[in-house]
Amino acid sequence: MHATAMETAPFLNRCDRVRKYVGGDFVFRGGLFGEIRIALAQSGMGPKPARLATQALIDGHSPGWIISAGFSGALQPDMKVGDIVVGNAIVDEGGAELAIDLKMAPDPAKGLYVGRLLTVDRMIRTVAEKKSLGESRTAIAVDMESLAVAQVCQSAKTRFMAVRVISDDLSADLPPEILSVVGSTGTVRLGAAVGALFKRPGSFKDMWRLRDQGMGAAERLAKFLEGVIAQLCPPQD
Repeated sequence: MHATAMETAPFLNRCDRVRKYVGGDFVFRGGLFGEIRIALAQSGMGPKPARLATQALIDGHSPGWIISAGFSGALQPDMKVGDIVVGNAIVDEGGAELAIDLKMAPDPAKGLYVGRLLTVDRMIRTVAEKKSLGESRTAIAVDMESLAVAQVCQSAKTRFMAVRVISDDLSADLPPEILSVVGSTGTVRLGAAVGALFKRPGSFKDMWRLRDQGMGAAERLAKFLEGVIAQLCPPQD
């Protein structure tokens, strides 16, 4: 499960016989990672589409595992763009929490963090709000989909993991234009982008920097997913 195409593009490049089809509001892709059959559902951003796409994925493919994979924002100061975050619990702002039975040791020196993820229904843009959420929810990273995916998996008794990569850290606020320029599918709204550039020429440089960060983070996520999927689906004798 992922929200946008950019998040999983490098991983799909490692797969063979990839096929794509559209079902309703969602994009599904399937292929082979070595001998392991995989299916990916691109939901768009936010809890509601993530919940619906997860159910569609379960109904259509009956997967043994579902991984909520994609970008997240750092909520702790030591985390850097490209660090991997694996959830051992997921919480929302309303207090709902779901624990994940996970035995994985963190290794911050190598950019691997294990801890509580926070799922929200909006993009968190400022460093101040990220710090506040990290403290109030005792969470290490924030995304917009993982809890919804986990709840559907729990109801369906499907095994679940949340594997995220930091795409924005606490070094600077995200540019204000991101709220209007980036659509729910993660694609850039051309008209909004032109308008933002007209109002603030420096927005182009900021958005291009975020694009580069995202591409690098997605590559790091792909490398980590290689090992995770190989462990979750060992070859059969």
